[in-house]
Amino acid sequence: MADMLELGAVEARSALDTREISAVELTSAYIAAAEDTVGLNNYVALTAEHALEMAAASDARIAKGEAGLLEGVPIGVKDLFCTAGYTSTACSKILAGFTPTYESTVTANLWREGGVMLGKLNCDEFAMGSANETSAYGPAINPWQTADGADLVPGGSSGGSAAAVAARSALLATGTDTGGSIRQPAAFCGVVGLKPTYGRCSRWGIVAFASSLDQAGPFSRNVADNALLMQAMAGFDPKDSTSADVPLQDLSAALTRGVGGMKIGIPAEYVLDGMDPEVVTIWQQGQDWLRAAGAELVDISLPHTKYALPAYYIIAPAEASSNLARYDGVRYGKRVEAESLDEMYALTRAEGFGEEVQRRIMIGTYVLSAGYYDAYYLKAQRVRRLIRNDFETAFENVDAILTPATPSAAFPVGRKVDDPVTNFLNDVFTVPANLAGLPGMAVPAGINGDSLPLGLQLLARPFDEATLYAAGQVLEDAAGFVANPPRRAGGVS
Repeated sequence: MADMLELGAVEARSALDTREISAVELTSAYIAAAEDTVGLNNYVALTAEHALEMAAASDARIAKGEAGLLEGVPIGVKDLFCTAGYTSTACSKILAGFTPTYESTVTANLWREGGVMLGKLNCDEFAMGSANETSAYGPAINPWQTADGADLVPGGSSGGSAAAVAARSALLATGTDTGGSIRQPAAFCGVVGLKPTYGRCSRWGIVAFASSLDQAGPFSRNVADNALLMQAMAGFDPKDSTSADVPLQDLSAALTRGVGGMKIGIPAEYVLDGMDPEVVTIWQQGQDWLRAAGAELVDISLPHTKYALPAYYIIAPAEASSNLARYDGVRYGKRVEAESLDEMYALTRAEGFGEEVQRRIMIGTYVLSAGYYDAYYLKAQRVRRLIRNDFETAFENVDAILTPATPSAAFPVGRKVDDPVTNFLNDVFTVPANLAGLPGMAVPAGINGDSLPLGLQLLARPFDEATLYAAGQVLEDAAGFVANPPRRAGGVS
C-alpha cells in the first residue's frame, strides 16, 4: 500500500480503471497515512468509515463502467467547506460541534464525480491568518523541517490542506484563497496550489471571510493533478450571486500547450528590500526556464502594488466584520449564558472568537464606522480599482506574469505569532491577485540552502486558467521538483 501513496491523482485514476488497485485499497492507504502523520495536526476530523463507504461505492461504479472524473480519489476538505452530516467549524470555538444539513457546492461537485472524502483539514480560524497558527485546534505542522528538527508552519490559511498533500495523507485537497491562502501554503509545503478567477468556483456553502475576495481552489502534488481537481470543482452555480457563467477551458489540453510565443511579464515592483536572496535567485531561474521554453520575457510595471497590502487589510477586515456579525450565540454554535441579551452577545463572541479574529473584527468595524468610512474603506476601494487597472494595462502586452510566491521559505512555528504586521507581510506577493480578481498559481520550483521548498507564482487574465496550467507545466518540467518532506506517511519523526 505504501507505493500507492506515491501515485499522482491522474496515475491513480488510471490504475483504478484498469483494476490494478481498488478504491478501497487506495483509501485505506491514505487513512493509514493520516493516522501515521497525526502528529502534524493536519486533520481536525478524519471520516474514515464514511470514506471507505464512498470508496466501495466507487469500486462498484468503476466495475459498471460508470466512473466519474475523480472516481475513487481520496480528497481532504478544508474545514471552511460545509459537509452534510459532518462537523464544519471553520476551526473556531464559536462553531464547535456545528454539523450542516447541506453540502457546499464545490464539495458536492467533487462527490458527484466520485471523489472520496477523507476528512476535514485544519486551517486558520475563519481563514484569518498566514501561518495556520490561529486555529482553535492548534497549529497545523509542515511536513518539511529544518536540519535541527524545528517544526515549521505550513502557511495559511489553508495550511492543513497543503501540509496533508505534501505529507501524503491526502492525494488532493480543497482550499480557499482570500489573500494568498492557497498559494502561500502551497509554496511553503512544496505543492501546487491554484486560486481561480473570482467567481469561477461557487462560494455557496463555504464559511465566509471576505465575500469579494474569497475563492475556493485545488491543492495537488503536481500540475496535471491540479487540473484534474479544478475541472471537477469549477462551474456556474445559481445559488451564488457572484458565480460567473463562463465555461472552463480544457485544462488537460493546456498541459501540453507549452509557452512558445507566449509573453511573460516580469514586474519591477516585486523586488523588495530585505527579500530572501534565494527567492530572488529562484525567480531568475524561473525566468530562464520560460525563456528557454520559447517564451518572451517582458519587463512590466504594476505601480500600485505597494498599496495592495494596506488596501487589503482594510477591505478584508471590513467584510469580515460584516460576515461574522451572524455569530451571536442565538441561532447556532457556541452560546455563553448571561443575564441580558447584550451581555450574552459580548461574552459569546469574546469566548468564541480567537485573538486574530477579534482583531480583524475590530479593525473592520472601525473602518466602516461613521467618520472613518470615507477616510479608509472608500479610499481602499479606489486603490483596489487602481491595482486592477495596472493589471489590465499589463495584460494588454503580456499573456501571464511571473513573480515569487512568497518572500521567504517556511518559518518556525511560533516565531511570528505575536507580530501580526510581520505575519501580514507573508501575503505581499499574493494579495494583489485577490484584489484584482485574477487567477494565480503557485508551483514548487526548488529547494533553498536549508532544504526547504521555494515556489513561483504565475498570474493570468480573468478566466484564463488554461494559460496558468500551460506555463505551470513548463515550470514543473524544468524544475524537476522531486524532493519529499522528511515527515510524510510512514516517516513521521
